[in-house]
Amino acid sequence: MEGEEMQDDEGPSLQSEPPHNEDLQLAQQESLRLESSVPVEDVFVDKKAVDKLTEGLLSHYLPDLQNSKRALQELTQNQLILLDTLDQEVTKFRDCNTLLDLNSLFTEAKVYHNKLVNIRKEMIMLHEKTTKLKKRALKLQQQKQKEALEKEQQREKELERERQLVAKPARRT
Repeated sequence: MEGEEMQDDEGPSLQSEPPHNEDLQLAQQESLRLESSVPVEDVFVDKKAVDKLTEGLLSHYLPDLQNSKRALQELTQNQLILLDTLDQEVTKFRDCNTLLDLNSLFTEAKVYHNKLVNIRKEMIMLHEKTTKLKKRALKLQQQKQKEALEKEQQREKELERERQLVAKPARRT
């Protein structure tokens, strides 16, 4: 009576489902191992009783073990999904870091571009100044040449005038 009550409390029995041959063989091997480890005494065990006890033990624990096995498989599957998700998140973070590196590179490129623009402006300004200075130098050179020419012409006029002023002896005729 007690055995029947316990069986009802523990859940569905496997009497409707035959136990798996592998599980039965494992249980039988385990019982044989246990029997071999016990010193041999004059103990007679009915083979049918052992089979029924084994079947009862398996029918009692096998559903829980199968449920545990399913739960472990489900946990393993969920763990693999979580690992994949985590790997995807790590990839996203790496991409974000790459984007940050790209942003810093673009910022640095912008700074250097501004420096180049400033250098170009300075070069244009220096070019304009040197062009103005060259024009001024050319004008000054032309002015000096003109002054030198005028001076030379003035000196020649003075020399000519002095020649004309110099007394000329009259010719006797």
